[in-house]
Amino acid sequence: MKIPVLPLLALAGATFASLSVVRAARPIPVARAAAEPLRSPFEATIAGSGIVEPASQNIAIGTAVSGLVLEVAVRHGQVVKAGELLFRVDERDLAASVQVHEAQLLESQAELTRLEALPRSEDRQPLLATLAAAQAEFENAQAQWEMAEAVVDKRALSAELLAQRKFQAAGAKARADNARAQLELLDAGAWAPDLAVARAKNASAQAALSEAQSALARASVRAPIDATVLQINVRVGEFASSSSATPWMILGDLSHLAVRVDIDEHDVWRFQPGARARVSVRGNRELSAAATFVRVDPMVVPKRSLTGEATERVDTRVLQLVYALEPGALPVYVGQQVDVYLEVPPQAGAR
Repeated sequence: MKIPVLPLLALAGATFASLSVVRAARPIPVARAAAEPLRSPFEATIAGSGIVEPASQNIAIGTAVSGLVLEVAVRHGQVVKAGELLFRVDERDLAASVQVHEAQLLESQAELTRLEALPRSEDRQPLLATLAAAQAEFENAQAQWEMAEAVVDKRALSAELLAQRKFQAAGAKARADNARAQLELLDAGAWAPDLAVARAKNASAQAALSEAQSALARASVRAPIDATVLQINVRVGEFASSSSATPWMILGDLSHLAVRVDIDEHDVWRFQPGARARVSVRGNRELSAAATFVRVDPMVVPKRSLTGEATERVDTRVLQLVYALEPGALPVYVGQQVDVYLEVPPQAGAR
C-alpha cells in the first residue's frame, strides 16, 4: 500500500502557513517604559536641558612654561587647597637663570655700596701727604724766586736764572693746586650721575631677578582656589605645552553644585528671572530637587552639543541660566545631563 507523501507535505505546509498568518495578525503588546516620563510640577512651564557644573565652573588648568613634566602631585577626586602643587615641569634651566641674576644683582649692589661709601678715609691720607709735599715745594720755590727778585744788583744773577726760578715757583704752585683739587674731589664723594647709573643698574638687576624667579615659580603649577581635581590629562614624562588647547587638569569647587540650563530662544520671552525651577535626574523621575536661581548669562549663544566638542553646534540658539543645587540634594556628578522645568506665569505660558 503506497503512502501519499506529496499530499501530506502540501497539507503540512498549508497548516504551517495558516498558523504563521494567524500569529502575525495578533496585536503586539506594548512594552512597558523603562522609566516613567517626566512631568512638570508647574502649571505653566519651560522645559530646558541642563548640565551639572561646579559652583566655580570648570577651571581649566594650563601651564605658562612649556616643558617635560617631572611630577604630578595630585590624583583624581583629590581636594586641594589654594596654592597647593598640582604638577611641575622641568625647571633646571630656570633655576640656573635665577642663580645668574642673583650674582649680577650682588655685583650691582656692591658697586652701588662702594660709590655711596665714598670718600674712604684710607684714600684721604695719601692725598693729604701729597698736598703737603707739593705745598712745601711751592713755598720753597716761591722763596727762591722772591730772593732772586730782591737782589739789588741785577748783574749778580743772570736773566736765565731768574726766569728758571720763576718757572719753578709756577710749576710748584700748579702741583700744589692739583693736589688740593684731588683732595677736594675725594672729599666730594661719588659723582651724582655715577650714583644714578649705579642705582639704575641695581634696579635693572633686581627686575631681571624677579622675572627669573617668577618664571621659575610658574614651572610649578598650583591650585588657584580650594577645589577638587575633576580631570587629569598629563602624566610624568609627557611634554606639557603652554599653547595646548586641551587643559592639563580641570578643577572645580564641589562644595556647591550648579546647573547650567539651556532654554530655546523661542522661549526666552516667557522666562522671568528668579523663576522657580525643578531639576530631575534623567532615567529616574523620582530623583528631583528644587534649584535656586543664581543668574542669567545675558547673551543668546549657539547651542553646543553636550559631547564637549567646541566645534559641534546646531542651528538652535539658547539662553543660558545658572541655578544652584543644595549640597546633597541630588546624586549627580559634574558634567551629568539633567532635565529642568522652569515656572512661568500662566499668561506668559499661554500660546
